[in-house]
Amino acid sequence: MSVLVFLDQADGQIKKASLEAACYGAKVAAQMGTAAEAIVLGAVTSNLAALGNYGISKVHTVSNTQLNHLDAQVFTQVIAEAAATSNASVVVFSNNLTGKAIAARLSARLKAGLVSGAIALPDTSNGFVVKKSVFSGKATASISVSTAIKIIALSPNAFSITTTEATAVVAELAVTIPASRVTVTGVSKVEGEVPLTEAELVISGGRGLKGPENWGLVTDLAKLIGASTACSRAVADAHWRPHHEHVGQTGLAIAPNLYFAIGISGAIQHLAGVNRSKVIVVINKDPEAPFFKAADYGIVGDAFEVMPKIIDAVRKLKSNA
Repeated sequence: MSVLVFLDQADGQIKKASLEAACYGAKVAAQMGTAAEAIVLGAVTSNLAALGNYGISKVHTVSNTQLNHLDAQVFTQVIAEAAATSNASVVVFSNNLTGKAIAARLSARLKAGLVSGAIALPDTSNGFVVKKSVFSGKATASISVSTAIKIIALSPNAFSITTTEATAVVAELAVTIPASRVTVTGVSKVEGEVPLTEAELVISGGRGLKGPENWGLVTDLAKLIGASTACSRAVADAHWRPHHEHVGQTGLAIAPNLYFAIGISGAIQHLAGVNRSKVIVVINKDPEAPFFKAADYGIVGDAFEVMPKIIDAVRKLKSNA
């Protein structure tokens, strides 16, 4: 019996959200008195033995380059074989785009109960109960899973990464890789930015900035503190910013340590994508803006007056550091 963690990778590097899943899986394994193992698909340049630092005892690799690009049906079959090989009773994913594409398929294939969007370790004192966020993060639910195999998809940034001094055993896994029905004809990547789903600091702007010519209020602060930039749907639809920066119910759902919103009213559709942020800071000249009800810190004021002062203060702070 083991806990198997799927580790997602991009360009040969393990994603931060998967390292969170590794630490989570290791804690689940400790609760159950067993070992945490991992499965990595595709050609990887990361030092996989170092995953022992995150609590993984053994890493199963399938380094076929056919698996460099996600095909959810192929990945599901390979992970199902890995789960059988490692005699996994629990399979852990990150609830990112890749995890969402695979976990439900694997659940059906293994007839395993699935909890997606988990935010805490399972309670094993009386069965196997996992807490998850529901209603776009406005509430939580405790889900009891009674199937022989259980699947947990962990919400990104819901579990802290902790490290120890250990080394994992790395072994190539012999599995059947079915022919893919997906053909990748091209890949377009955004260079030089931390993906929003991985970012710990995010500076975001809305229609209150009045036009793309004023976006320096967002990017200047972002550069100073090493943050990624985001925007509301209205901004993306107006083509002020690219759509990959759109966060909200119809865009990306993110959970950074800091979400700094400038000129965004905070309608429920936007909040659904950012309300798992650890700290929310809002600047808006409308004191009745809905975002203030969700904010940890808020400034009622004109962004064109407030932001230059904040940027100047951060510059002075960094120059004196």
